[in-house]
Order: sequence, then structure tokens, then C-alpha cells
Amino acid sequence: MSTSQIPTPQHRRGKRMRCFFFAWSLVWLPLIGGTASIASATQAEHIILVVLEGIKSSSIQSGATPNLARLAKEGVVTWAAHSIAPPLTVPAMASLLTGLQVEKHRVTAEWETYDFARSFMRSPTVFDYMDLAGGKDTGVFLMDERLYQLIRPEIYVDSQVCGYTKPQCTPERASAYIKDFLKKVTSEKGYGFRLFGVPNLLLVHLPTAVKVGQKYGWDSEKYSDALKAIDTTVEQIIQTYKELGVLDKTMVIVTGLNSGPLSSPVGGVKPVSTSPTSPELDATVPWIAWGANIKKNHPITQSVSLLDTGATIMYALGLETYTEWDSHAIGEIFQTVPERRTTGNEP
Repeated sequence: MSTSQIPTPQHRRGKRMRCFFFAWSLVWLPLIGGTASIASATQAEHIILVVLEGIKSSSIQSGATPNLARLAKEGVVTWAAHSIAPPLTVPAMASLLTGLQVEKHRVTAEWETYDFARSFMRSPTVFDYMDLAGGKDTGVFLMDERLYQLIRPEIYVDSQVCGYTKPQCTPERASAYIKDFLKKVTSEKGYGFRLFGVPNLLLVHLPTAVKVGQKYGWDSEKYSDALKAIDTTVEQIIQTYKELGVLDKTMVIVTGLNSGPLSSPVGGVKPVSTSPTSPELDATVPWIAWGANIKKNHPITQSVSLLDTGATIMYALGLETYTEWDSHAIGEIFQTVPERRTTGNEP
């Protein structure tokens, strides 16, 4: 036997060292970012849906809302999604929740004026379908009392309303309240809430920009301050999910019911009416998604409607159920096809 075939001690030590470093790389590579794409492809278990009013896509793109701009840059976005026409607040929110056009859910311009004698909206919402298909819960935070009649009181929906009649109802206050709410429902102490954990869907309505723009002007300093407050609120909500340890399983959607005036008024001080007789708000809205299982830095190529939001939420959670929606899931935004998690209760 040739001595050249016998490994020397130095050769054996070198081989052991190579094996050691190979094993070390397998252990530590995921921890230093080697599997970032795998981690981000985790299917969403929680969704934050932020619904804005009075914020144009150009405002986000120009840097007026840096946190929203970051979500758009790091996630997926279309700057030309379509709301209903005219994009009145209550009918548009009804279409978002039901996936239906106005003629089907029948929440017309008359609903812009709150009527206590009017019953709740009859069409099923994404909240109802989430519970039916998978026993999923929803937390709702509204900043407009008129939207109350769109959400029926159910055991799987915990809704809070802080509207225009309360001057203290601001985006900052909403952020603090949401943080308190989430910490309480995850504390296993009850506190009288209907939910007992981080909701599968958190809907946050932030209409301050349209209200300030109409009252003080779309070029006013107060409008700029409103944009900053909304932007900060969205970031604070995301940070709360991070503190709760669920951000890696959370998908964030940001869209709008309308985007402010169709054209800037002369001088920036003329208010724009949203009354049924003068619907002058822009129906082109941004649609942004970021987080769990969402592609990175991806412009959405397909046409997107506000009505597609509910179907996309159901798809992201892996839920299937029969619906009469005039909409479809925006499938191109996902890294992987969500695993089907429907309970089988659907028809």
C-alpha cells in the first residue's frame, strides 16, 4: 500500500475543520439572513387593513408619508386602483366589505346621512365569510359614526367607533387605543372584549385627511400635519404587532375609499364636497400590500378594484367559501399559493 494513500494528521485535521465550517454555515446561515425569502413567504395568519380617505397616490410617492412609501417600496403596489363612482364614504366602504357593487349591496348615497331608523346592511361581509369558512375573528376601528350600520354585531367581530362628533378622536388616539386593545385581548383576562387574541383581521379606518382637506384646504399646513399623523399611526400599529411577536405572520394592506379632490382648488382653500349632489372626490386610490407571503418590490400589473380587497384577504388566509362577490383575489402579489385552511363549513 502506498503511503500517499494514508491521510496525514494535518490532512485529517483539515478535513474535520472543513466539515465543521460546513455544519456551522448550515446552522447560522438562516439566522444571518440566508432564508429571508423563506421566512417572508410564511402564510399570513393576521392581516392589518388600513382604509384611508383623502390621500392621493402622489402624496405617498412624493414622500409626504414616508412609512407608507416604505411599505409600497418593500412590498407590492398599484397607484391606480379603482374605488366606486362616485367614491362616497359609506357606499365605498360597503363595497370594500362585501365585494359588491352598489346596486347589489344597496348602500346608496342616502346612507351618507346617518339614520337611526335604518337597519344594518344586509349583504354578508368579509367578516361573515371569514367566520363561516375558518372561524376567524375581526377587530374593527372606525372613525366615522355613519359606518356603524355596515357592521352587524356578531360574536366574531369586535367593533369600536370614535367618530367626528368627538374632537378627541384622532389617528394618534386610535393608535393608542388599538395598542391597548391588542394587549388586553392577548392577556387572557377578558376585559369584556369579544376576542381572546390578536384578530385574524384588524380593520382601521383613518379618514382624517379628507376631513382636514375639506375644511382647511388640500395645500394647507394642517393637511400636511394630518398626513404625518396618519403615517405615524400606521407605523405604530405595525410596531405593536412586532411587540406582540406576530409581525412575521402578518400581512398589511393599505388602500383608500377616495383620494381627495379630482383637481386642486385655486388657492388650496376651497372645500370639496362629498355630498350626493356634488361628488367631486377622486375614485383612483393606492393599493399597497406588505408583509407575510407578499412579494418584494413588485408593481402590480393586473387591474385592481377596491372590491378585490375582501377576496384577497380570504385568499391570503387560505379560506374558501361561496360568495356572490363581483371581485377576485389579487393572486400575483403572493410569493407562494396560500395553503387551504377552510374548515369545510362553507356550502
